[in-house]
Amino acid sequence: MDDLNDIPLPDSVPAIEADTRRLQFPMASDTQTGALLRTLAATMPNGRFLELGTGTGLGTAWLLDGMDRESRLITADNDHACLAVAKHHLGSDARVEFREQDGSALLDALAGTSFDLIFADTWPGKFWDMEKAVDLLKPGGIYIVDDLLPQPSWPDGHAEKVPPLLEKLQNHPDLVSCRMVWSTGLLIATRKA
Repeated sequence: MDDLNDIPLPDSVPAIEADTRRLQFPMASDTQTGALLRTLAATMPNGRFLELGTGTGLGTAWLLDGMDRESRLITADNDHACLAVAKHHLGSDARVEFREQDGSALLDALAGTSFDLIFADTWPGKFWDMEKAVDLLKPGGIYIVDDLLPQPSWPDGHAEKVPPLLEKLQNHPDLVSCRMVWSTGLLIATRKA
């Protein structure tokens, strides 16, 4: 079985991938991660979703593809060029709100709200301010991080941050987690009720 060729893509993904290559943005979500995001989003009717690190919008496209009409997604990135690609391809979808801001600032601004799923695809909310992200999860809510297996696209400093993050998440008193040695390396955690 070829688990990449068997996955139907959201309509917007090929065009976003082309623009991602044009920008030479190396940290876009891959197809396997996207398929998982879509599947998880589909389990949460009327869900509230948060994506930290929009990038060019590949993860965003997959989340939107799984969401129902009543669900809402907030996604943020501080890279104007990447966010412009995501807005160009996905901005007509009323279910998504794009924010051009740092993930840490967004977490502070969202204090007191809650989400069914948080995809931490950037350093804020993952390597730092992870507790702020976890605090925004509803009981039973899902927190997912990727890029935990060595990748040629990792920026400087990424590799040494992964082991402490894994230890922290796997031993977190409010989370039940599952590490997946698959795709780019994922960890999915659920907030205990």
